[in-house]
Amino acid sequence: MIKHLLEQMTQPEFRARIAEDPVIILPFGSTEVQGPCNPMGDFMLAGALAARVAERTGAIAAPVMPFGYADTFRDVPGGIQVSADTFRGLARDVVGAFLDHGLNRLLVFNGHTGNSALIDEVLRSIRRTRHVIVPWLNIWPMVPVALRSKAHGPNAGRASGHGSDPIGSVYEHLFPALTRRDVGGEQEKDRSILGLPTAGLTGVRFGDVHVNAPVRITDHCDLVVSGDPSLANAEAGRLFCDYIIETASALVEHLKTAPQQT
Repeated sequence: MIKHLLEQMTQPEFRARIAEDPVIILPFGSTEVQGPCNPMGDFMLAGALAARVAERTGAIAAPVMPFGYADTFRDVPGGIQVSADTFRGLARDVVGAFLDHGLNRLLVFNGHTGNSALIDEVLRSIRRTRHVIVPWLNIWPMVPVALRSKAHGPNAGRASGHGSDPIGSVYEHLFPALTRRDVGGEQEKDRSILGLPTAGLTGVRFGDVHVNAPVRITDHCDLVVSGDPSLANAEAGRLFCDYIIETASALVEHLKTAPQQT
């Protein structure tokens, strides 16, 4: 049996795979509030999807990093946030653990958008200092508007948001026993800071202009969810999973022969 998860391999098994110069997928996630309907461990989704991509392509998926940079959610108990400096160090060390052994065919598979800016910073630094290009995917924004519309029809806009879709439907597809869709429903309330209405988690609205500001989740919405999480469903989750897996798998196939050094 060919193993595709690093955590399940013996060291001699992994050493034997090194000769193949495999693509190694590095999944990152977070442990944070996902509204009243979804488990807080959204890192489970990144890990499960990375495992499916690895199995489909013959790549190796490393263990998922369960903690992310999530200062936006610090006011809500149960989440486990790491500082920006800690996350940078973790990302640098995880990537470096493979680069140190000449394993350069890496793909960072990010399941928490809050990690994005720090991942970009770390991978740019690695390119400057180690002359290796490590690409990365931010998996939830990958889901195109057209597919969201196919999944939810005229409710696509209402279905999307923090604690709602696409994560909610992917949970229904992959881990339905862990969800509480019965307590869903639109929860968002009008909130403001600086005397201005919040506009998502990145700022406020000043007339027609988006002003960036350090918004906390509790500044923005009630019960820490936006959109309507009750609209999440397993069929929509299957569509989203299939798209992410197919797209990521195609990229992995390309990376098998692409040059990484610059």
